Amino acid sequence: MAVATEIRNSVKARPLAVTVLLSVIGYVFVVGTFAGVFDFYPTLSAEQVRLSAHLIAVINTLALAALLVGVHFVKKGEYRKHQTAMLTAFTLILLFLVVYLTKVGGGFEREIVGAPTGIYEAYLAMLAIHILLSIVSVPVVIYAVVLGLTHSFAELKDTRKALVGRIAGGAWILSLALGIITYLMLNHIYGAQPREPRGELLLLATGTVGLRHLLSQARARVADLF
Repeated sequence: MAVATEIRNSVKARPLAVTVLLSVIGYVFVVGTFAGVFDFYPTLSAEQVRLSAHLIAVINTLALAALLVGVHFVKKGEYRKHQTAMLTAFTLILLFLVVYLTKVGGGFEREIVGAPTGIYEAYLAMLAIHILLSIVSVPVVIYAVVLGLTHSFAELKDTRKALVGRIAGGAWILSLALGIITYLMLNHIYGAQPREPRGELLLLATGTVGLRHLLSQARARVADLF
């Protein structure tokens, strides 16, 4: 118990450093999976990849619902219920990440086919915004969660939790909504075919400068965590 309290107090005193460290770990797993560095994923059949896409859509829909419920509760000042809803959403996003990386690492990505001109470009735009928001919102979401888990409701008033929470919630909600729309277009409105994940790698590459910055911060702060 004493060890858990000590760890909590240490994290509470250094929320930014913990956020940087956890963000870097997440980015490493995502980039490593897309780049084929990690080969510990089970091999998936085409049917399993398709089922994984459906499962991901269900998880994201539940996460979006939890986020919207959380926003509703915070507006009513019901902070305990807000915290429960947001932690539920965060848990669902972690589950999404496991399923999604397993699908990418053990299976393949798909691209839309059969969409007319204009719709196809709109699909690509929504997909790009969805992926970009997913990437850049990681540290913001983690920072908000770290603050929420280590501070009392009274203490949170003296932090940037409200501002960070609004930014994280807005980016998260938009990313999930666009992800669900593109899922429907890819799986239920038009067709899909296998492809190499070049688009995601390109978007991930655009964040390498920021990732290097996070890594430099992590090296400087990780020694002070405990």
